[in-house]
Amino acid sequence: MQTAATPEEAGWDSRRWQTVLDLAESLCRDGHIPAIALQVGRSDVSLGVQRFGQQSLAVDSQPLQPDAIFLIASITKPIVAQACLRLVEQGQLSLQDRISSFLPEFATKGKRGIQVRHLLTHTSGLPDMLPDNRELRESEAPLTRFVERTAEIETDFLPGRGVQYQSMGFAALGQLIQHIAGVSCAEFLSREFFKPLGMNDTALGAPEDWFQGAAPRVDRIAEIRVPPEQDGANWNWNQRYWRMLGAPWGGLLTTPADLGRYCQMMLGQGQLEGTRVLGRATVAAATRNQLTGMPDIPEFDRRCRPWGLGWRLHWPAHTANFGDFLGAATYGHWGATGTVLWIDPDHDAYAVILTTQPQEPHGSYLARLSNAIAAAMM
Repeated sequence: MQTAATPEEAGWDSRRWQTVLDLAESLCRDGHIPAIALQVGRSDVSLGVQRFGQQSLAVDSQPLQPDAIFLIASITKPIVAQACLRLVEQGQLSLQDRISSFLPEFATKGKRGIQVRHLLTHTSGLPDMLPDNRELRESEAPLTRFVERTAEIETDFLPGRGVQYQSMGFAALGQLIQHIAGVSCAEFLSREFFKPLGMNDTALGAPEDWFQGAAPRVDRIAEIRVPPEQDGANWNWNQRYWRMLGAPWGGLLTTPADLGRYCQMMLGQGQLEGTRVLGRATVAAATRNQLTGMPDIPEFDRRCRPWGLGWRLHWPAHTANFGDFLGAATYGHWGATGTVLWIDPDHDAYAVILTTQPQEPHGSYLARLSNAIAAAMM
């Protein structure tokens, strides 16, 4: 494991890096964000985790714990996508395979033509959330029920004919991974990625043992300031049900340090500290614009809103979450709980910004922090 480097050792401007720290501190001090944890670095070095704010929303809360765990919401998606690509590497499926070949329930109501590629690029026509999403959560429905409901609905357009952000596409993807791998998506991620990479505080859904013992690991999960529609609900982001569900579209729990190791693996073209979990060709395919090969996708989306395989690529003139200064090769993702990570291979740099303040749809505070971090790179 690495030790934290100084800004100079990692190739960051120390004065400008202090601007980042001052900004994060002020956002917490002024009450805009309850807690922020940052980690930035290069493929072989990091500046360590920087923490601000408090562990919970209580007035007398302790400061954010050094080993605080965050629910990172939709940053889960590209990590699940790379698990799917691991199966492609193993020859167990290809991107052009129809998911109905493995999950026959997806052969109706416009879904027969959905390929694995469509799920990974938000071009399947499936919705972001189900019409009865709230009812399912209120009843504490299992993941299988979300998949069943996704299989029952009609697509909003034919696969490959448009781009629509689709969390339920990743519900289907998680089920596909389980069907092929023979273990749950959570177990597959742990076996193929988290354990080999030393991501010891990362899980897709909190396991039962996280709730046990004198000092249960769930006590390290930073409390989120939930939006009004979730306040008091039994299914909100801070509740046991959601923490344990392990939603492939948004249920990953992790730390900035663990997520930083994942970023370093991606910068290392699939390898970290001698351990390879993805091939170089796989990483290259995952991080290039996959929409260019889809002739029926609107030209504006192909040019200005590109997607890789699970990764959101750089969107020109689009400040939200990523900020304004990142280069054309940058890729990453954001999360509704107030999180973002980006990876800039041109500068061999990454940034992990985890907060407990939902900021959708614009991610204004995340964008400001991203700008300050990008400006500090040398």
